[in-house]
Amino acid sequence: MSNAWNEHAPDQVRIAAGGWLLIALRGALLAALVFGGLVALLLLRLLERPLFGLYRPITPFITQAVCRNAFRILGIRFATQGKLMNHHGAVVANHSSWLDIFALNATGRIYFVSKSEVARWPLIGWLARATGTVFIDRNPRQARQQTALFEARLAAGHKLLFFPEGTSTDGLQVLPFKTTLFQAFFAQPSDAKIHIQPVSVIYHSPQGETSRFYGWWGDMGFAPHLLKIMATGRQGRVEVIYHPALAVADFSGRKALAARAETVVRAGHRAALEAQ
Repeated sequence: MSNAWNEHAPDQVRIAAGGWLLIALRGALLAALVFGGLVALLLLRLLERPLFGLYRPITPFITQAVCRNAFRILGIRFATQGKLMNHHGAVVANHSSWLDIFALNATGRIYFVSKSEVARWPLIGWLARATGTVFIDRNPRQARQQTALFEARLAAGHKLLFFPEGTSTDGLQVLPFKTTLFQAFFAQPSDAKIHIQPVSVIYHSPQGETSRFYGWWGDMGFAPHLLKIMATGRQGRVEVIYHPALAVADFSGRKALAARAETVVRAGHRAALEAQ
């Protein structure tokens, strides 16, 4: 696949006076929502952890409520097709923006799989740890430990979520899926009936804006991208499509499973963009 899309500089946006007023209002509301939710989650987790251990029967509902209401504050319309599977296993999705975290958390109880460096990031790392993110080291020598970690989380009923592209895009394409993490699901007990559910996340830009308005990629800074979105009065929408789950046992190995998941995600993404 051509990388020409990644060779173009991100679109520059100038923020008018009215945009800064929107930033102030939405920023205050978002801060109250996110940090208020975080405090409530941490307090409830003090009771939840000793009673249930890895299992989290209460706190994920706080995460969902925060993410749904974040879209309301931003003015971004939100829609879903299908639903999160009931099977044990993982969800895989295309990755276009930091907004994916809100979009995917808003619709179901999932736990992200992220690179270990994220745990050390200010603010984002704190939020990730609080919401039960699984941190992994990309060192192949850690593969056995990571498989054991996945097994423990799956046994606790957690649905893991990862982005097989390995990076975010401008929202207009789906990159080839990396297959490494798929291998961990073939190491699970044969009677576990593990499934992988492909999910397509599609962003529809505000009227009059470039079609890659919500995309966040390359060396784009988080703060400028956040400000651009908060300053936009009439927003676009995000669409999350849950495709039928794939039984891991039906595939010969990680490459076949990853290829099928990629095909499903890409087809759903393309169809939704063409239909807008």
